[in-house]
Amino acid sequence: MRRPPRRAPEAPPETNEPRVNFRIRVPRVLVIDDEGRKLGEFLTEDAVRLAEERGLDLIEVAPDGRPPVCRIADYGKLKYERAKRAAQARKNQVQVQIKEVKLRPKTDDHDIGVKVRHIKRFLEDGNKVKITVRFRGRELAHRDIGATQCQRVAKECEEYCQVESAPRMDGRNMFMILAPSKKLLARPKPAPDAVREELPPMLDQDDDDDDETGEEPAVVVPTP
Repeated sequence: MRRPPRRAPEAPPETNEPRVNFRIRVPRVLVIDDEGRKLGEFLTEDAVRLAEERGLDLIEVAPDGRPPVCRIADYGKLKYERAKRAAQARKNQVQVQIKEVKLRPKTDDHDIGVKVRHIKRFLEDGNKVKITVRFRGRELAHRDIGATQCQRVAKECEEYCQVESAPRMDGRNMFMILAPSKKLLARPKPAPDAVREELPPMLDQDDDDDDETGEEPAVVVPTP
């Protein structure tokens, strides 16, 4: 009976963690102590014992060296400080979202003014804004009105935005993307506890079309 072929041994999972103490497999290492002084070459097991005598760890910091370079340090403290720096870097990252504001060809002046205020607020927060003009029935024959609505909004927000994507049709909807202007991004951001105007409840009645663009997350300012 023929034996099934043997499976190749699986490669160990890759990790960014340095090798520590007896996980260091090379015979000799160049050792740097916890004060940054070069102690010279040691047998790896002697270097590990030296670190243990000081209540610390032997950490491989330059595995490609000849011989590899190891440092005597507190590995637990090193991991904690690295995680803390990574968390701070994530905290400082700017999370840009695309907010969506919906219009109709017949949206009146008052409602456009309300939507413009929300658009300015979104832009001040560093987010992009997608203007969506939704057409129904015979309104598709008047696409120029939708383009006029988009241009009017961009004009009223010109101090806050730059047009990233000009008005274009996609199915029965017209889209335009506004991005914060460079001058606006250079302004200092308001304090996190600043009082903000609350958005009105979402009362859009065309929920069956809302996922056409597939863009997330999006905050929708309702169309009356």
